[in-house]
Amino acid sequence: MNLYTYFRSSASFRVRIVLNLKNQAYQSIPVHMLRDGGEQHSPAYRGINPLGLVPALEIGEGAVLTQSIAICEFLEESYPEPRLLPADRFERAWVRSLCNVIACDIHPINNLRVLKYLTSELGHSEEEKIAWYRHWILTGLGAIEKMLGERASQYCLGDSVTMADAFLVPQVWNALRFECPLDQYPTIASVYKNAMALDAVKLAQPSAQPDAE
Repeated sequence: MNLYTYFRSSASFRVRIVLNLKNQAYQSIPVHMLRDGGEQHSPAYRGINPLGLVPALEIGEGAVLTQSIAICEFLEESYPEPRLLPADRFERAWVRSLCNVIACDIHPINNLRVLKYLTSELGHSEEEKIAWYRHWILTGLGAIEKMLGERASQYCLGDSVTMADAFLVPQVWNALRFECPLDQYPTIASVYKNAMALDAVKLAQPSAQPDAE
């Protein structure tokens, strides 16, 4: 499998974690999101993902999947062990709901193309861009902290790693990169610390990637 990725991309980070948890070998193909205006905009990459985003997972000749949730669901169905979606249907839906809060509600308004648009097209300052990011990320983390409630223990759902952890870790990593305080989110901070200790997560983190800067 070939994974088109960018070391700082949280969506790519999610997929790398799941691939590692599933013990699946893959080849990283870096797509630099900033160099030369963004390699994701090149005709060659647009042929792989017409939207020009990462990640994209090439699973066979001409077979490419995009969107981190779809990719992770595909990996869960293709390689069922270790299980990352619970057997219980309510818990399975709960894990998916947390993943969607991150992928659909928090991440889209704080991703690279939105942040670049705020400064390059709308003329906002770097300080205003960071204020935007912190506002929305902390709003989202506040909701996640409540969602975790009594369900979290070592990880998001009890003591077993699920897909929710694979989605939460990159979002918290980005929050820390923008110096967002986690004091008000002790459950998130604890789950993040525990998950970051896993070898699968260590190998997936941005600093461990071949294109890390």
